[in-house]
Amino acid sequence: MSVAEVEFRPARVDEGDGETLFWAMAAEIAVLYDGLEQNGPGMPKAGPAELGPPGGGFWVGYVDGAAACCGGIKQLPDEGACEIKRMYVVPALRGHGIARRMLAFLEEEARRRGYRVARLDTGSRQHDARHIYESTGYVEIENFNANPHATYFAEKALLPR
Repeated sequence: MSVAEVEFRPARVDEGDGETLFWAMAAEIAVLYDGLEQNGPGMPKAGPAELGPPGGGFWVGYVDGAAACCGGIKQLPDEGACEIKRMYVVPALRGHGIARRMLAFLEEEARRRGYRVARLDTGSRQHDARHIYESTGYVEIENFNANPHATYFAEKALLPR
């Protein structure tokens, strides 16, 4: 299967296709990490307030008119830094470069908003995510967001185009 194009549209993490994809991701994370709740106590916040204006945003990617992926950016307290959050690709479309397209889109949106650095995290059971991040230029850093379940924290300079 070849995926010709992904159309990214602004969305919300708490309604419509954005909410549907968020809950699919949350269910998958709960299985991977023994019941972990992404919005649970002690977890970094990434809801509508964080993934919305003025400092953040959330998008859904569509393939052939169907919701295929999502992701967002969240403003961090560090001047000029944002965090990439809630990246998810529906299982049926994994392995076709959609996650890389979503990541590139989010980085471009972050640049457009004036961010100079993008940070992210992932857990020990998400090997594919870590591989994508490392292969697209993210370098490992110290824990920047106090996520108690993440084991990999990384950042990438968002150089002007």
